[in-house]
Amino acid sequence: MAQWMADWQPDKRAPVPLYRQIIRYIRNKITNGEWPVGSRIPTQRELAQAFGVNRSTVITALEELKAEGLLEAVEGSGTRVSPLSWAAKLSPMPPDWRSYVEAGIHQPNLPTIQEINRAEHDPAIIRLGTGELSPDLLPVDLLETILRRLPRKMMNLGYSEPKGLYALRQQISEHLRGFGIEASPSAILVVSGALQALQLISVGLLQRGSTVFVEKPSYLYSLHVFQSTEMRLFGVPMDDDGIQTEWIVRHKRLQNGALLYTIPSFHNPTGIVMTEERRRQLMDVCEKERLPILEDDVYRELWLDAPVPPPLKARDKNGLVLYVGSMSKCVSPGLRIGWVVGPEPVIDRLADVKMQTDYGSSALSQLAAAEWLASGVHQQRLERVRAGLRERRAIALQALDACFSDLASWRVPQGGFYLWVKLHQPISMRQLFEMALAEGILLNPGHVYHRSADRHLRLSYAYADPQQLWSGIHRISELVRALAFRRL
Repeated sequence: MAQWMADWQPDKRAPVPLYRQIIRYIRNKITNGEWPVGSRIPTQRELAQAFGVNRSTVITALEELKAEGLLEAVEGSGTRVSPLSWAAKLSPMPPDWRSYVEAGIHQPNLPTIQEINRAEHDPAIIRLGTGELSPDLLPVDLLETILRRLPRKMMNLGYSEPKGLYALRQQISEHLRGFGIEASPSAILVVSGALQALQLISVGLLQRGSTVFVEKPSYLYSLHVFQSTEMRLFGVPMDDDGIQTEWIVRHKRLQNGALLYTIPSFHNPTGIVMTEERRRQLMDVCEKERLPILEDDVYRELWLDAPVPPPLKARDKNGLVLYVGSMSKCVSPGLRIGWVVGPEPVIDRLADVKMQTDYGSSALSQLAAAEWLASGVHQQRLERVRAGLRERRAIALQALDACFSDLASWRVPQGGFYLWVKLHQPISMRQLFEMALAEGILLNPGHVYHRSADRHLRLSYAYADPQQLWSGIHRISELVRALAFRRL
């Protein structure tokens, strides 16, 4: 499938030749300033796939645009918008937006992540890497009921107070009590999803040049939240019980460690659940080393076999742990509601930074989230979600047993979304990713979570339907087999 997504399609029934329609589309992109000077345009293959035409049709269009002076071929850099395009319009040259883009302090996503983000919006794609619930597991009916109740409560849809809607923070406080966490509303900040919590912490609490300890591999390696604020990540190895705490003692001072980021329950990407004993050890070590912990607990409620141990925050009596939760994984990612729990001075600081960033999360989403938690439907809904995930997990494991038993190894996840599959033989993960995408299958290669995980795949059983799970895993096994035995 196309890596670049078009916002237009040629009309194959029109009397105007297809290549002429493509010329007009690209010319408009350039003359309207949407593709400024120096922009790299999509490849011939991407354009042909996106427009549903032969590559020769695209080549004809591009050659004519080059003859007009609108495009130029740049060696080693593909086809770009030519400076002559602006001379032809007798207009002043625009700003060099390419240099601005490259100078921005926030680092771009990894190329593979950018491709994944684009492809996920193609309805024809089988999404075997997506970390969200399938549409048929989302509580659309219940959310509709919740939203119909809101008009009686929408007295004010203006900006919320800095920490978020008080009624929602009260409900979150009560919700967290079920996990053993005692947090008053004043110690809770409502955020627009867990990712915003990480962004606020990176700019609001940490000094440039400091080090964030993370599990190796880690979801955090697939982002540039901390690296863009001139901090670095230091990977700490894991075993079947979770993060290996002795590494923290050994490296905390040497690495100028400022914070430990951990996903102790249904770790992303490995699916590991940190044991009760390892959680105790981790708290002891971090208290002794005075190393704050950022606990990402967004998967906690998605246990499929048995509940997991209490959060690290439930043990925290000294304000050591910043606790991040979200409604995205078990209710709806579209609500964009999450929370941070921590010492009040820290929450006050993060709230101030958030007000400077977006002036508060959506008031409508906050009202809906508060009503959801107050209504009592949450636990009832979780049972349906768990049942759906159990079914999909079983199908994914059956497909792996049938298709991958001689190619890879994996552990059975106790919950969450992910299977962490390790291939027996090294292959080109980039080639596998591209081949799978060309056949309409999207997966997450392990190297985006750490460069050492170059034999791994993170497969999600949460999004694809049962038939897609089976057929997608079967086809990936064929591609792996072909690459491993040099048949392509």
